Amino acid sequence: MSSIRENFAPTKKYNTLAFALMAVGIISIIALYISTHGGTGNEEEKKLQDARFWASLMQNSVFFLLIVNAAMFFICATTLAWGGWQLSFRRVTEAVSACVPVLGVIAAAILLSIAFGSNHTIYHWTDAEHVKHDAILDAKKGFLNKGFYTTVTLLTVILWSVLGWKMRQMSRKLDNEPLKTMEEKKKYIWNNTVWAAVYIVVFSLTIMSSLPWLWLMSIDAHWYSTMYSWYTFASSFVAGVALMTLFVVYLKNNGYLQYTNNEHLHDLGKFMFAFSIFWTYLWFSQFMLIWYANIPEETVYFKPRVEGAYSGIFWIMFLINFIAPLLILMSRDAKRNYTTITFMAVLIIFGHWLDFYQMVFPSISKNPPLMIADFGVALGFVGLILFLVGRTLSKYPLVPKNHPFIKESLIHHT
Repeated sequence: MSSIRENFAPTKKYNTLAFALMAVGIISIIALYISTHGGTGNEEEKKLQDARFWASLMQNSVFFLLIVNAAMFFICATTLAWGGWQLSFRRVTEAVSACVPVLGVIAAAILLSIAFGSNHTIYHWTDAEHVKHDAILDAKKGFLNKGFYTTVTLLTVILWSVLGWKMRQMSRKLDNEPLKTMEEKKKYIWNNTVWAAVYIVVFSLTIMSSLPWLWLMSIDAHWYSTMYSWYTFASSFVAGVALMTLFVVYLKNNGYLQYTNNEHLHDLGKFMFAFSIFWTYLWFSQFMLIWYANIPEETVYFKPRVEGAYSGIFWIMFLINFIAPLLILMSRDAKRNYTTITFMAVLIIFGHWLDFYQMVFPSISKNPPLMIADFGVALGFVGLILFLVGRTLSKYPLVPKNHPFIKESLIHHT
């Protein structure tokens, strides 16, 4: 290991980019606030403008929280499978997942501000007086209420943060405390498996179940879809894998991760390709069933997205998230080409950012607002992730030392 560059040292250019993007985000938030507050108009128009501000913060904070949390899901899923192929770049996934506590606090603060604010444009179910006169919302108030929303939101962020920290600590502990006997190795693998299983259970009860219903689907509280949580998971996971891939490629291009080769990059490309197809399967299943049944209380969700002013965003998002990965990532060579895989990773993240955009905004405003400020806010979150990942990577060896499965990664071949 002496000839290997063990620790990442963020360059001045790297840090400058991270801080510049965060500055763009802060400026965009300020500009967005100024443009949506203090204007003339009736009370209803002012509420819509205020909701437009909070919707941008909500969409960006939730999207980026979910994609950095996808890194810990990736770690735990491969741990449960007793896979070792990914260990050569495991510290990258750990560093991405280390963003969860920070982004979780930001997202929770924004979501709770919306839920407890006086403007009920985004969450109609937070208006107690309106709920009394709405039979559908009144029937759902056992689930859609501020107390349950707050409890689930805070508990989710805490559990994701604590369990993610536990998984990272178990990995880092081996760097200085090698396992000497076979029994110690078996015990370590068992403990990893148990904690990974606990995380997967929590993940299943949140992202794959209740959380997308509360945070996103309840914007359209009269509408529901049993596929919505899985759809949200697929969208955030493939974007999360794309984010991890970008960091792997960046480190490889800068002389790090010498044990990570084209075989590992190929497998990350497979994940991006496969889950793009899986997302499309869920997208089509949800859309086709609702379109075919043509039931008014179901089609009300897709009507403004497919036929209204948002139709362009809806179909562009579909082309980026399905057609592009299908045509570009299908071949073996494309998954091993640094330029191609980088381009596709950026495109996939942007495509699924658009996906979350069309989950939120059509339910709040009939006409899509200018997306420049929203994209600026997104760049701010990108800068924050760059800073947090760079800082975490610089603290620990880039290759986990003494892991019982590390040899599997070093000789990995597909």
